[in-house]
Amino acid sequence: MELAGMNVQQFRYSADNFGYLVYGRRHAIAIDGGATRQMLAYVKAQGLELTAVANTHGHADHTAGNQGLLNASSAEFIDYRTLPEKQFIQLENEKVFIYHTPGHTGDSICYLTGGTLISGDTLFNGTIGNCFSGDLKGFLRSIKKLLGLPDETVIYAGHDYVKASMAFARSLEPENPAIDRFLKSYNPSHVVSTLGEERRFNPYLKFNDPAIVAVLKRKGLPVATEPERWESLMSLE
Repeated sequence: MELAGMNVQQFRYSADNFGYLVYGRRHAIAIDGGATRQMLAYVKAQGLELTAVANTHGHADHTAGNQGLLNASSAEFIDYRTLPEKQFIQLENEKVFIYHTPGHTGDSICYLTGGTLISGDTLFNGTIGNCFSGDLKGFLRSIKKLLGLPDETVIYAGHDYVKASMAFARSLEPENPAIDRFLKSYNPSHVVSTLGEERRFNPYLKFNDPAIVAVLKRKGLPVATEPERWESLMSLE
């Protein structure tokens, strides 16, 4: 996907993981570089120099490609654990902005470049990550931070869980037409959505939506406050 001055290329690896190259005219950053060979081949074919390797969080399926990329290039490793202290990574004349989004893990990071969000395991296309940190309130704050972005923001996630997530969404809202629209556009070779689409079909972004609140009420779950609605929704996992 081409952005104003930046490009983002998605790479599938393992069963359902995604990694990304963010690049300009000459330089590239690899984020979650498990597709090591494909990324290196792409960098070479585009005449780029890989200058940095970074991650969305520390789980092994996201960091496993780091060393291979570093060994094959002169790239710098940018430790994701230091990134919450920074506002952005400079890439040529553009800024890749850092969003610290604890919840899935305490160290989870999202990257915003132009109008594209590389969201790791914080926000998937149709669902969100498991709250392995145990910090449900922190996860809610992180999701609300992302919900502050424009509807046209492109969502590039850390995994392809589309089919399972849409089946769950349908179990809560069987008449929601946005689910069918998204499934018709789903392409496993390029998995993408916009934040506006996510607001319409991702139940974990709809914790204040009357239809979802009604589902939670029918299940006898607490809904009086926003944190209660969020925790009730998360309990359905």
